[in-house]
Parts: sequence; structure tokens; C-alpha cells
Amino acid sequence: MKIDAHQFAVALAPGALLALLGLGLGAIFAATLAPDERAVLGEMIAPRVPLLVLGWAVLAIALGALARRAHAIWVTEPARLAEAAQATAAGGAPHRSAPPAEAACGAGARALAGVVDELARQRDGLRADIDARVQEAARGIEQERSRLAALMSELTQSVVVCNLDGRILLYNNRARLQSRALSSVPALADGAELIGLGRSIYALFDRELIAHALESVQRRLLRGAPQPSAQFVTSSQAGQLLRVQLAPVRDPSAVPGDAAQLSGFVLMLQNITREFEEDAEQDRLLHGLTEGSRSSLGSLQAAVDMLELPDLDAPTRERFLRVVHDEVRAMTARLQSLAASASQGLKTRWPLEDMLGADLVQAALRLIEARSGARASAPEVDAGLWLRVDSYALLQALASLATRLVDEFAVKRVQLRLRRAGERAHLDLVWAGTAISTETVTSWESSPMTVGDRASPLSVRDVVERHGGEFWFQRERALQTTFFRFLLPLAPPQEQLEAAAVLRSESRPEYYDFDLFQPGIQARELDERRLVDLAYTVFDTETTGLDPSQGDEIIQIGAARIVNGKLLRQESFEQLIDPGRSIPAAGIPIHGITPAMVAGQPGIAEILPIFHAFANDTVLVAHNAAFDMRFLQLKEASTGVRFDQPVLDTLLLSAVANPHQASHELEAIAERFGIAVLGRHTALGDAILTAEVFLRLIPLLADKGVHTLGQAREAAQRTWYARLKY
Repeated sequence: MKIDAHQFAVALAPGALLALLGLGLGAIFAATLAPDERAVLGEMIAPRVPLLVLGWAVLAIALGALARRAHAIWVTEPARLAEAAQATAAGGAPHRSAPPAEAACGAGARALAGVVDELARQRDGLRADIDARVQEAARGIEQERSRLAALMSELTQSVVVCNLDGRILLYNNRARLQSRALSSVPALADGAELIGLGRSIYALFDRELIAHALESVQRRLLRGAPQPSAQFVTSSQAGQLLRVQLAPVRDPSAVPGDAAQLSGFVLMLQNITREFEEDAEQDRLLHGLTEGSRSSLGSLQAAVDMLELPDLDAPTRERFLRVVHDEVRAMTARLQSLAASASQGLKTRWPLEDMLGADLVQAALRLIEARSGARASAPEVDAGLWLRVDSYALLQALASLATRLVDEFAVKRVQLRLRRAGERAHLDLVWAGTAISTETVTSWESSPMTVGDRASPLSVRDVVERHGGEFWFQRERALQTTFFRFLLPLAPPQEQLEAAAVLRSESRPEYYDFDLFQPGIQARELDERRLVDLAYTVFDTETTGLDPSQGDEIIQIGAARIVNGKLLRQESFEQLIDPGRSIPAAGIPIHGITPAMVAGQPGIAEILPIFHAFANDTVLVAHNAAFDMRFLQLKEASTGVRFDQPVLDTLLLSAVANPHQASHELEAIAERFGIAVLGRHTALGDAILTAEVFLRLIPLLADKGVHTLGQAREAAQRTWYARLKY
């Protein structure tokens, strides 16, 4: 049992004061006596010192006990009562009366406990009345929400809504299912490491790809387009091919007329991997058929040549020659037509977007200057020209070529030109002075593109073929300039409308939190961030024993996430783990995990990287976190997985928020907050219980002046429990 320093000091104080008082009075009395009187007094007292000390000890103990009793009645119990009242105020559950024990408190404290209990009951009654009124008023709204949620869940297309920081604030059930297909370990993580409220969409997509699409949409908004969107095709980390359409979410608080003020974006995802693979297989078969037919035609042509030998009679030779030549021409025409159709289908299969050419040029100028360091300008641009392009890939091609000109030929200035050329458009990258060889151009065209420190699997030739265009370089001797030219397809001119329609999403799926639209939170340092603003992964482990340094292993990990002050029960992580050793029989009744349950389960080396991805970009929370973190830290060397994010411990935080409580065990804290204890001693059950406790502790910590992560960590380390080691 931990010794209460305050009560220990209170118990010793009366004896110390009595001793000081006795010594002081004795010294004063002795000072009034003559020397011979003091000698006589000393002779009288000397044999009676043990009796005086015994009397002092008995009196000191009695006074100390009385003082300790008074301290408990008038100091400790009122403080505990105040903390219990705070817990009642912070808890969402109805208040359950727990007055101080009769023997441990005075009449005033008992009366105060009764008043607090009565106020809590009145509050619960008012809360119930308000809840009933709110539920009645919101019943119609809830019905509409349910209908819209049902519609969203039935959509065959995956929908994800993000704020401008790329944090996911809404996704439908289709997106959740698709994240499983995109996961590299779908059987274990179920896609939970990729998609979830508050998670970053950049776990799925390249940040620059999204930034480019947003920039394209914003330019169209500024021109007054009513419902602009951008689309692109990309691959996931698991190798799946995705077609993505991005649309903006307008900021409702923007100044009227500011059409480009965005608060987020909507992504509509379609997995086209199977479709693309099937088409690729058809292309392969078609290509083989075409090449094989051409070979047959060569053999047939050789036979025709043989028929022209002079030993054949003239009518026969003439008849065979006419038939063979006719068939050759017909087959050649058919095969050429089929090959052209297949080639065109392959080119158009990759989705291209209609884009104003001037917008593409402006984006290219900014990208070239940012990545290559060269000064870029565009003196010749047809302002009314619309192109059908994969703008992201085309911009990467222009920036890659400009970067190579700067790095290998020290070109300082480039220009872009865009003009119509019949049914196509010419997009030129122009520079002056330095000429390059045809071999160099061929090498640049066929090698993978590199822009800064980023490499692309595509080459310039791939980009050109994607557009069904052409690419060459040319010198203008009169102007002493050289240019690369892209031949690009045109798009029909689009009508420019005034911005009148705002893109809205009226669907309300199961997984959403629109409060995450608030931007800028991620820019601040973690220790300076408020506890209410952070995202948390609350976790717990079940183990074979209590001594990780002596070979005990993790047999289950459970975790839940807290985002924007809400516990996301539907976004949880729970996994049994084969410990590679026996499970002691004494622990099975506690955690309920038998050897048969972990047999065939993955090992810790396979699970920790998945759990690390699930907890990425969050603060870890656990009860008695030193125990759980020790198990994780001992696996760093063997797995290569390091959990280096901040960690908060609800055991320590409870001691900060309620320093006068006798117990800070998880069940005791939950009881003070009125939280039902379900699934105790299962990893996920304990994690959810810890998360609910943590949410109740945050406002109590704020009352203690603990508002930020840094303040919480510092306060926790000052508690007595922080000295526990494993």
C-alpha cells in the first residue's frame, strides 16, 4: 500500500510540536533558576527521563492519531468527495451515489455528499428530460439521415471525403470494403491500416498527385465552372490500379464570390485492375494474331513469287496471281484496320481529361521553375485551346525534360508554346543556344522520367503513347533555338459558366466526422497541441505472463482509435498471436486464451508491422503503458518495427486528475466514472474501456491546467506511479 505523505506528516506533527514545546519551556524555566537550583533540578529529573519520554510518546501518539483523524475528516475526504463530484460531472452515465464512510468523515462531509448526490440526481433528471426533447425534435432528421446513409451504403462506387490536410472525414461501406482489396495483408489487417476517420489519404495516394488534381480543380473554380472535377489513374502500394475522380468541397464560410475557397475534396474510387488486366490480355492476343498474320502474309507473298515462274502456263498463272493478290490485299487491309482499332482502344482506355491549354501551361511553368531552377515563360499560348490530356503525366514529362536540360546542358531559361496544328495541338518546350544530339533525345525519350528526387515508372514515350500523339525535337536555325514538340489531341471547347452550383454531398454514411474539416491542426508541434485535437490509438495486450525480459510473449493485441474526441468503435484492431511458446495454465482463466486458439495464428513479427501501420500518425494510449510498451520495445531488434510516437498512460493521468483517490486501477476508475465494464481482460475490451476512461480524464486534466500533450506527459512523469519499471 502506498504511504500517504500528507497523512504521515500530519501524524508526526503533534509529537514534534509537543517535543519542541517541552524543550522550549524547559529551557525558559531553567534560565530563571540559580546555578545551584539548576543542579538540584537536574539531579531530580535525570532518573525520571525515561518516564518523561514515555509520557511524551504516549501523548504524541494520541495527539498524532487525533490529528490524522481530523486530517482525514476535514481534508482527505472532502478532497476525495470533490474528485468524485468532478468524475460525476465529467461522466456521461447517470450518477451512482457513493458517500464517504460514516467512520471516515464528519457530519459536514456527509451533508456535503448528500447535497452533491441530490444535485447529481437533479442533473440526471434534467439531462433525461433534455435528451427526450432532443430525440423527439431530431426524430425526423434521424430518419432522413438513415435514408441517406442507406443510399450511400448501397452505392457501387467508393466515396471518400477528406479535408485539405488529406485527413479522411467520411467514407462509405464500399470504400471500407475496397480498402481490404488494396491492403497488402487483407486477411490480417482487413484494410484498417489504410482507411479510417482521421487517417491520411496519402497512405493510398501520392501527395503530389492529389495536389495537382486540387490545383486543376481550383483553377476551374476561379474561371466560374459550376462543378469542376479532375480524374486520374494510379496504382496502390499493393499493385492495384485505381481510377480516381476528385471533386471539391466548398468552404461554406468563404466570402461570397470567392469560388476557389475549398475546405476539402471528395474522391470517388474505382478499382480497374481486373478490367485492365483483361484488356491487356486481349491486347496481347491481338498483337500475337497481328504479328502471326503478317508472317503468314510474307510466306504467301513468297508463294506468289513462285507462281511467277515461267514454266506455268499463262492462263493458270494469271488466275492464281489475281486470286492471291486480291486475298493479300484484303487480308492486309483487314489486319491493318484491326491493329489500328486495337491501338486506338489501348490509347483511349487510359482516361484523359478535358483541360484548358492555358491552365496546363501555367501549371507547367510553376512546376518547371520549382523543380529545375530554370526561369520559364510562355509568350505564345492560344488562350482558347482545349486539350484532352493526362495532365499529371504530361506535366511530369515537361518538368523531367527541363530538369535534364538544366542539369546536363546548363540551360538557364526555357519557354513554352501552345498552338493549334490542324486537328491537333503543338506543345513546345523551347530553349536557346545549346543543341543536343539525336542519340541524347532518344535516350531521354525512352528512359524513366526523373523530377528532382522523385522517379516515375513512365518514360516520355509512354506519356506520348498514352495520348496517341507524337514527340520529336527540332532546331530553328534562324532564331538559334531548339525545341521538343508534343503533338496532343484537342478537346471540344467548353462553355464558361458563372459559378452558381456548389458541389454538395448530402449523403451521411456510417463513417463520418465533419468536425475534421477544421484545417491547420497538423502544422503545430505535437507537444504544443491540445489533447482534444489529437488522434489516439488506445491499445492493450494480453501476454503469457508478466515478465517480458524473461521470455513472456504477446498473445493478443487489441486497439481502438479516438479521433476528434470520439471513440471509433467500428475502426478497431484485434488479433491473436502465436507466442511460439506455451501459455501458462494459471493465466488462461484470466484472459481466456487457450493454446488451441493461438495455434496457426501469425507470429509477432508478422503482426507488429500491421499494428504499426494502424497506429501510425497517432498518440499511443494504454493503462499501465510501461508494461505494454516494454513488450513492444523488446521486439524492435527482431522485427525492425519501432513505435516512436508519444505515449500517454491512463494510470498516471488518473493520478494527476484525482490525486486523492485510493486506487487507480482500470476497474476503479471506470466505476468512478460510471462506465460499464464489459469484455475485461480481452485486449480489445480493455482497449475500449481504457479509451472511455481517457475521454473522461481529458476535461478533468483541463481543470488541473493540463491542456496540451506536453503538459500531460510532464505531469504524468511527476506522479509516484511513473517510477514503475518492467
